[in-house]
Amino acid sequence: ADGPGVALPPGPLAVQLDGVSFGYAQDAPVLRDVSVSLEPGRVLGVVGRTGSGKTTLTRLLLRFYDPLAGFVRLGGVDLRAVRLAAVRARIGLVTQEVHLFHASVRDNLTLFDDGVSDERISAVLETLGLSGWLRELPRGLDTPLLAGGAGLSAGQAQVLACARILLRDPDLVILDEPSSRLDPATDRLVHTALGRLLAGRTGIVVAHRLATLAYADDILVLEDGQVREHGPRL
Repeated sequence: ADGPGVALPPGPLAVQLDGVSFGYAQDAPVLRDVSVSLEPGRVLGVVGRTGSGKTTLTRLLLRFYDPLAGFVRLGGVDLRAVRLAAVRARIGLVTQEVHLFHASVRDNLTLFDDGVSDERISAVLETLGLSGWLRELPRGLDTPLLAGGAGLSAGQAQVLACARILLRDPDLVILDEPSSRLDPATDRLVHTALGRLLAGRTGIVVAHRLATLAYADDILVLEDGQVREHGPRL
């Protein structure tokens, strides 16, 4: 059910999970009594084996589900008290699968919002270090893309996803890192963009590679749905 409409505070959002347990079936818990706090503007790297609960944790933050026990809070506010649209307007999600439309690069970046100027798009690409990527496109922002991203490499799709999120200027960024390997040049481009996307924002990074943890201020290790370790990155 939608929340009654309690407002989230402005700026980067603190994240708190307090005694959270959750399972997609009542008798099959995926998260068990998880308690984690993240201060505004800090980045948490989440690691663990497949099935340890990493992606489930991010789904609870987006309120795709409510915990069976415990509380999930953003900015000190129980998510169940906030309207769903207000929660998701403040969160930028970059997933392993980037959904693209049969439309121009511009429309894929803005999600068909005519109110976003080309100057704004160019400024965001410059911030992310992606101006060169734009210049390489045969027709710039008018370059057509096919649905599903045919014709784009995995790295190029990730680059586009980062720019799409930064255009929304979220206060919490959740990144589920792609596990596929990229060529070295594209890998550097993507990692530069991700680092700049996270700057000045609260971030949750589900990491599959140690290199990605370079962005993290704190590390959370999940094992069988429980917190194995949690503390500052050394």
